[in-house]
Amino acid sequence: MNRKDFQNLSGARLREAQVLFRQKQYSGAYYLAGYAVECALKACIAKQTRRFDFPDWDIVKNSYTHNLSKLAGIANLEGMRLQRANQDPIFGKNWALAILWSEESRYRSTGRADCVAFLNAIMEEQHGVLPWLRPIW
Repeated sequence: MNRKDFQNLSGARLREAQVLFRQKQYSGAYYLAGYAVECALKACIAKQTRRFDFPDWDIVKNSYTHNLSKLAGIANLEGMRLQRANQDPIFGKNWALAILWSEESRYRSTGRADCVAFLNAIMEEQHGVLPWLRPIW
């Protein structure tokens, strides 16, 4: 997997989530939309890798997680995220909602309202998590 693969997967998971949402499959839409964010964060991590450099073991090992907050830390985005959240409280709320996602959501039922809130948090053009990540990745 490389950076481009993660960028493409992020887009694919988001499109799949939108299809599921239109079919009223809210749990699946929520679950896949979370992976769109995860893949975007992993693209940011991959961007840090320099060609021909031997990767830092701790970064590699710690990148094998689904925890969005930890991935943001590994991608060195915490300072930028805090600055953005201070400037844009709506983004801050969207980030707080986004990091509640977990791969464990596959075992939970998600209703329409929670799914809409999550999709808005990650997709909202001016304040969403994915529009913030895309220029960084």
